[in-house]
Amino acid sequence: MTSRSTGNGNAPEGAGSAILTLPNLISMARLALIPVLWWWMATDHVAAAGWLLGVIGSTDWIDGYLARRLNQVSEVGKLLDPLADRLAVATAVIGGLVFDILPPWFAWAIIAREAVIGLGALVIGLKAGTKLAVRQLGKLATALLYGAVAFYFVGKGMAFDPLVWLAWLVGIPGLVFYYIVGVQYFQDALRAVQNRPA
Repeated sequence: MTSRSTGNGNAPEGAGSAILTLPNLISMARLALIPVLWWWMATDHVAAAGWLLGVIGSTDWIDGYLARRLNQVSEVGKLLDPLADRLAVATAVIGGLVFDILPPWFAWAIIAREAVIGLGALVIGLKAGTKLAVRQLGKLATALLYGAVAFYFVGKGMAFDPLVWLAWLVGIPGLVFYYIVGVQYFQDALRAVQNRPA
């Protein structure tokens, strides 16, 4: 997942409160596509939903890259960018479960990780009063799960088994990494609380 954070909870030099910047507009466009993703799943356009998820995921790096390149890093952008990632994956996974697209065990494994580890790390991180640094393994896990769900949707929607096999080839490692980095984030949050100034 692309990050615009410096990893120490502080905005990098040049960060501001601007909202209508090019990177933020791209993030907003990615967010605006999420209802379309849900609609296509609900209306049984599974392959189209998969392609759209692939577009949302593959453009993840653009907003972060432009923010740094154009010196337009902002607090709003640091919220919108990961929010678009989280909502896109959550929408695809929950929709895949609701509309019987994804195998239930795979969908529930992702949901359980987010509910338990993600929420716990978030609560502790808020208590520590700082932002957790994004880990490279977390970016890799998110990218693999993006790809796995998109491949599965397209493969199932087009009845093309090789894409479904590819989905499992990247999805299983992605799920394993997702749990590993979730535990790492939880440990980071605990350390942040312990090291918080009295």
